[in-house]
Amino acid sequence: MQKLNEFFSGGGDGEGTNDSFLEDGSEGLCSLSTTQRMYGFAASLAAGLLLMFLSMIVFVVPIKFALLFTFGNVLAIGSTAFLMGPEQQINMMLDPVRIYATSIYGGCVLLALICALLIHSKILTVIAILCETCALIWYSLSYIPFARRMVSEIMIRLCDTEL
Repeated sequence: MQKLNEFFSGGGDGEGTNDSFLEDGSEGLCSLSTTQRMYGFAASLAAGLLLMFLSMIVFVVPIKFALLFTFGNVLAIGSTAFLMGPEQQINMMLDPVRIYATSIYGGCVLLALICALLIHSKILTVIAILCETCALIWYSLSYIPFARRMVSEIMIRLCDTEL
């Protein structure tokens, strides 16, 4: 576990460094050890991926699909809160670089749940899930430097039709 902690903190010289992001914010009432954080991350991510996989099995029933897929997405995104802490996760989500992507993703998650649970419209649920998936991809690209700009330029070149 020490080697993993050194890897994440950027130190590889073997000296004990306590400035890792896995150790940040571990004081307080709900403090978890590094091992507990890794287990929480793995369990939450595995549960989210399992729910997303199970949603593919019930794809023909869009309402069950939307519920499983959406909750799987939320679990998978929330799993990183175990690594860096919920406060740091929220701060990163509300960073000016990705505030719009976070808002659109959250709105699409809410829209998918409303379409599935309240409206019971299969076509609206499928459309909301497609929007949620696109918003999740755009949100995830915000963590990779220049990825959104590159994807935007590729899409402009692919969709540019000069008649």
